[in-house]
Amino acid sequence: MEVSDTSTKQQCSDRLYLVPFGWWKEAEDPDDEEGVLYDALPAYAGPMKILNIFKSDLAFNLIINKQKQQDQRHDNKNYALVSADMWLQALKWHSDAAKDGNGKTSTEDVYPLQLKLSVLQDSNTPGLGVRISKKDNAVECFRRACKIFSLESELLHILDFSGQTTQFLLNKNIKDSPRQSDQDILLELQVYGLSDLNKNKDITKKDETCSKMNGAVANGSYCEKGSLGLTGLQNLGNTCFMNSSLQCLAHTPKLVDYFLGDHRKEINHDNPLGMNGEIAMAFGDLLKTLWAPGATSVSPRSFKSKLAHFAPQFSGFNQHDSQELLAFLLDGLHEDLNRVKCKPYVEAKDGDGRPDEDIADEYWQNHLARNDSVIVDVCQGQYRSTLVCPICKKVSVTFDPFMYLSLPLPSTSMRTMTLTAVPSDGSAQPTSVTVTVPKQGKFEDLMRSLRVACSLGDHETLMVAEVYNNHIIRFLGEPTDSLSLIRDDDRLVAYKLENKFEKFSRVVFVQQQMEKNSTSETHKLSCKAFGLPLVGCGELVKGQDIHDLYFKVLKPFTTKAKENHNTVTEGEESNIPKDTSACDVKFYFTDDNGNIKGSEIIMDDTLELACQLNVVVCWSDSMLKHYDQHLLSSPVEVYKPALFSKRPQESVSLYKCLEAFLKEEPLGPDDMWYCPGCKKHRQASKKLDLWRLPEILVIHLKRFSYSRFLKNKLETYVDFPIHDLDLSTCVAYSNGRSSHRYMLYAISNHYGSMGGGHYTAFIRHDGDRWFDFDDSYVSPIDEGRIKTSAAYVLFYRRLEDV
Repeated sequence: MEVSDTSTKQQCSDRLYLVPFGWWKEAEDPDDEEGVLYDALPAYAGPMKILNIFKSDLAFNLIINKQKQQDQRHDNKNYALVSADMWLQALKWHSDAAKDGNGKTSTEDVYPLQLKLSVLQDSNTPGLGVRISKKDNAVECFRRACKIFSLESELLHILDFSGQTTQFLLNKNIKDSPRQSDQDILLELQVYGLSDLNKNKDITKKDETCSKMNGAVANGSYCEKGSLGLTGLQNLGNTCFMNSSLQCLAHTPKLVDYFLGDHRKEINHDNPLGMNGEIAMAFGDLLKTLWAPGATSVSPRSFKSKLAHFAPQFSGFNQHDSQELLAFLLDGLHEDLNRVKCKPYVEAKDGDGRPDEDIADEYWQNHLARNDSVIVDVCQGQYRSTLVCPICKKVSVTFDPFMYLSLPLPSTSMRTMTLTAVPSDGSAQPTSVTVTVPKQGKFEDLMRSLRVACSLGDHETLMVAEVYNNHIIRFLGEPTDSLSLIRDDDRLVAYKLENKFEKFSRVVFVQQQMEKNSTSETHKLSCKAFGLPLVGCGELVKGQDIHDLYFKVLKPFTTKAKENHNTVTEGEESNIPKDTSACDVKFYFTDDNGNIKGSEIIMDDTLELACQLNVVVCWSDSMLKHYDQHLLSSPVEVYKPALFSKRPQESVSLYKCLEAFLKEEPLGPDDMWYCPGCKKHRQASKKLDLWRLPEILVIHLKRFSYSRFLKNKLETYVDFPIHDLDLSTCVAYSNGRSSHRYMLYAISNHYGSMGGGHYTAFIRHDGDRWFDFDDSYVSPIDEGRIKTSAAYVLFYRRLEDV
């Protein structure tokens, strides 16, 4: 008990614990030791009623009950106030009882609270006023404290076995004691076991025995010791990613037992792939602190320092990826604890037609010959990888270990895409076309939908381009390109062209507005691009041909065309408005980057033949009044959500993610396989199968996608099983010895976007009880709330078949 009053500091030097009296009596049999009985009166009663008007955070008053001094019976409203030594002894008794299967009650949560003791100025009823300070406690702790000490009309009894509150009371001069709050005595208490007094669970069953006190699994049930492990990790500055992963590992059953035991005897200081055992020691020390009885939030500063030393990518205080940290930590712990001191050279032999079972066992034994640690024992599995050459059909089968599964998030819905369709013959105005395509589809899927939406004839084709800043920056044409490369804010234009235009030149026109007093020598500084780039095709010989082609494709944009959408009749003499002339526009050739090449194109100039020409058209002010600027505006975005509206939440099952992970697919062009049959690199097809499953299965959901140097987050809701993940149909081989069923026990969550996200963890801590670990704060959460679109890494433990 820490007090702010120096005169009583020596008397009250120990921390006090407020525990259920029944829990205390089971362990210590306090009939042999007499405690001082206090009545805890509601704050609105008694001599402090007036004070309560000004101090709304007053919880209750402690009054010595002399009449009932010997009445130490207990019920759900009686508590014991004990010293730290007494509390540890009781906790040890309950822990030992649980080991033997004799424990009767499960302990509840530990909440650190700061309470203030105020001496009452009523000589007839000497006692203590206990106040919970809003100012000194976190909001969550204060809310819990108010719930704990909500007395209503019932009387609360507290028996003080520490004797320290009595000493404090007797050493104070009640008559002279001031009422000012700055004279109150501030104590730091651990309020223990009060969050749910009526929920004393039976932690044993007739046929089940818990063999470990810190979370090991026996016969499919958890054995937890109340508050042990319910300890938060302080955020040192954007370290929530680290805290989330650490909490998940800190509640992985076999790892907890291992690191709370004598793990240092297995540290491999000589492994060149390890970190001299320092990561393993730092993690073990942190785990012991998190599982210490009565621990409050822990600062992981020492662990982070070790982490930054061996993994500079995690140094500093920038936000990082919890899965990347997890992958590094699991690999680092494995190498630091590798029982193999000298790794032998092993070489995988060819299958030679042998059964897959024999080949897989050989691969696994070769792996264990070089890698043997608690991480391998608990977290590593094995999958079969099959490669097939598309030419000679050579089949290659390998069996590789895995530490976790990284699953894609296949979309169960289609994607709508909007493009601007522009005819290249000047026959019609641009129109917006919206098509529906598979979200994971290819460019050929988009082209197939566009042909239908644009009502293309057999003599027509489409040329799709991306427009940015009034320029075409690329043409899309590779049929196998993924549509995921196209972002929602891209602007795409589909130009209608004649199907056979090989004998014609294709011209891309970009409009620029020519400012007053502009000359050909200064056009670079006085012209600015605007509007939609136009494309036309024709046989070009003279500069006049470019001039005529341009005004042909520009025809639908005249102000007259806006008023009358009918096309111009064949008898019309010219595509150019009668009151415009060649002096209203100037034409210049450009390179592919839009840079001007040479001087202005003269009508009588003879042109060099080329498949594609890029031309800048500079407009004078007089041109603007003849052509509609709205029709010439930039194309629409691929997807433009309506104001204040959101897309429907996408949902996919975890089994669908596994199915997408295990399906056969061709290797990418940058990941060619050297075929031993063809003696050449081939784009082989690859198929993965789960072969050997670990006791702890870690599943990483690939929420972050990469395209064009940008990192985007997928908010897909993944429906994952909590109590029974059955992978029987996903495993290619079963030896009948290991179960393929799993139960969820931890989740690493990521909320928000890439730039400003936040990580937390949900942990199963007491059979069917879940807790939200949000840095320093730990709070219960209903199981029905743990499935969210923020789930990022899932942790499962194997369920043994009955």
